[in-house]
Amino acid sequence: MRLAKHLAHAGVASRRAAERLIADGRVTVDGLVAADPARDVSGAERIEVDGEPIGRPKRERVVYALNKPAGVVSTASDTHGRLTVVELARSAGAPQGRRLYPVGRLDADSTGLILLTDDGELAHRLTHPSFEVTKTYRVRIGGARIGDGALRALRAGVELEDGRTAPARVRRVGSGELELVLREGRKRQVRRMCEAVGHPVLRLRRVGIGPLELGGLAEGRTRRLTPAEVDALRRAAKVA
Repeated sequence: MRLAKHLAHAGVASRRAAERLIADGRVTVDGLVAADPARDVSGAERIEVDGEPIGRPKRERVVYALNKPAGVVSTASDTHGRLTVVELARSAGAPQGRRLYPVGRLDADSTGLILLTDDGELAHRLTHPSFEVTKTYRVRIGGARIGDGALRALRAGVELEDGRTAPARVRRVGSGELELVLREGRKRQVRRMCEAVGHPVLRLRRVGIGPLELGGLAEGRTRRLTPAEVDALRRAAKVA
């Protein structure tokens, strides 16, 4: 791991501030002043800042994206023996030694983007409605062509049995297909909203969470998010 990153993970300072500490000659490695923030360190060295030793860095949190197929359940385990997103992610390359858990839910019939992480704070902020992180869905609907009145109703908020939904961004993206962007995540909300305006959902796919898009990730496959993608999610979720 690079020295500046090691200092940041140990809680000394942000990575940029750690680079300044190194440039100012305030960091030593095994008794020698360190000059290169990109120097590799293992953590076994004696690293000091202003003469004070630092602890070992905290374990780096990880976030994985998975393109969930239909029939897979969005839980870490299932008492009925169904395949879970955690099991699928591990079979597709996510590490076995970490306790990953899904961020939010997609019902078994729905497909698309779901995140798995060991970062509890980030997971909470991405899913709790008070942080208003958007979720983007592509929906194939049944019935006649959706009219402007139904679109206006979806955009304004629909009255459901558990209360009125928050306004949503909605647009047509093809014949019989809509894109909905929500800032809340009630159980089966998209399906219930569409049914409330007379258009049952035939197929539902989540294609985005905050700034992160599903992109070309193949169904059933997973990938680890880059540091830049994780930082963008953290900003969207207002994680300090």
